[in-house]
Amino acid sequence: MSTSPQAAQPLEARPRILVHICCGPCSMMPLKKMLGEKAELWGFFHNPNIHPLEEFKKRLASVKLLAGHLELNVIYDEKYSPGAFIKGVRRHTGVVSGMPPSGQRCVYCYSERLEATAKAAVEHGFGYFTSSLLYSHSQDHESIKRAGIEFARKYGIIFYYEDFRPLWQQGIDGSKALGLYRQRYCGCAYSKIERYSNKKSGKKAG
Repeated sequence: MSTSPQAAQPLEARPRILVHICCGPCSMMPLKKMLGEKAELWGFFHNPNIHPLEEFKKRLASVKLLAGHLELNVIYDEKYSPGAFIKGVRRHTGVVSGMPPSGQRCVYCYSERLEATAKAAVEHGFGYFTSSLLYSHSQDHESIKRAGIEFARKYGIIFYYEDFRPLWQQGIDGSKALGLYRQRYCGCAYSKIERYSNKKSGKKAG
């Protein structure tokens, strides 16, 4: 593994890494891979984008189930705060009503969660931070890398990048076998509207 955004090389002996966990299914294989490489991992559940409350609770429960299965320590932010997230999206995109462009709002979403992870990592004495967002084919890896590097510099910590997408099918199979809740949209209110409006119109969701 590596701190470089280009490749994954061996890390220092037993590094301490705080892993932002976006959801159970996306986290399973990145966590298993890093645990297999003998890193000292903790998870960090911080996802103010998730809406509505019922969805938030399902994803939180899924992460707790996975953490128990992996015997993983996790720092949980269980505050449900989509209102603050929506305000942040509006400030970032300049769109105060209607649907902000998906790319712009996703950049804000990555930045908000990665900055919170970097800050938590420093506060709890971790040398590295990363995110399970790097597992998903649906996420913009270049934007995630840029945000991670930006906050690594800002907070004096190392952002660990690895492309976990080759583990995609293993993650699907493993999460189903464990009975983890598998969500049907990215998480925020905007992504839910897009997902189900595309479904009704017969369009393929992005």
